[in-house]
Amino acid sequence: MEVTRQKVGGGERPSPESMRDFRSRQLTARQLLTGDLEGAELEEHAESGILTTTMERAAKWSAGNAFMPATFGLACCAIEMISTVAARTDIARFGFEAFRASPRQADLLILSGRVSIKMAPVVRRIYDQMLEPKWAIAMGACSSSMGVFNNYAIVPADKFMPVDVHVPGCPPRPEALLHGILKLRAMVHDDPTLGWRERHGAERTIEVLPDEGEALRRQFAENVPGATEHGQNA
Repeated sequence: MEVTRQKVGGGERPSPESMRDFRSRQLTARQLLTGDLEGAELEEHAESGILTTTMERAAKWSAGNAFMPATFGLACCAIEMISTVAARTDIARFGFEAFRASPRQADLLILSGRVSIKMAPVVRRIYDQMLEPKWAIAMGACSSSMGVFNNYAIVPADKFMPVDVHVPGCPPRPEALLHGILKLRAMVHDDPTLGWRERHGAERTIEVLPDEGEALRRQFAENVPGATEHGQNA
C-alpha cells in the first residue's frame, strides 16, 4: 500500500486537482457516515479501505504496537523513563503509554537504573511473573554494564535475566529510551518467535527439584510454557 501525504494550507499552494480530490474524499466520507453512500460507490469505497494480511503478521503488528511496560523504576534513570509519557516525547503516539502496576498485566520490563546483588532476585521474580510473550530493556549504563558503580555490589541485568535491548547513557534521555523501544518493536515485527526461552536459546533452563512430588511437577508444567510434564534440568 502506498501512502501519499498532501499539504492542505500553508507552504506551497496546492494544485486545483489535489484540492478537488481532497474535497471528493471529504464528501464521500460524509456520505458514508450519513448512510447516503450506496451501490457501486459504496463497494468502491469499501474496497479502497480494505487491507489483507496474514494472521502471523497481524499478531506481530499488534504485539509490537501495544507494549505494556511495568511501572517499575530502580534509580535516576526512572525519572527519564517517566518523562517518556510527557508531552515532549509522548510515547502514546506508538501505543506504549499503558504502564501497568502489576507484572501480571505487563509484557515489557524497563530496568531503569542500577541493580544491586540484593535487588537482582526481586527483579527476576517480577520478570518471571510477567505475561508471555515478554521483553526486557536495560536502560542506562548501570543496568547494562554497571556504569560508574563498577564494584562488588552491582550486577549487570543480562547476568541474571534475558535482555533484548540495551540503551546506553548515564542517564539516557527520554528520546533514547523511545529509540530503544522502537528498535524492540522492529525486532518483534521481524521475529515471529514469541517466548524468551526460544529467543535466547534457553529451552533447557527449566528446573524441577528431584524430591518434588508428581502433582507439583504437573502444576509446574501447566504454568510454564514449553515445560514437559516431568520438567527439565538446567
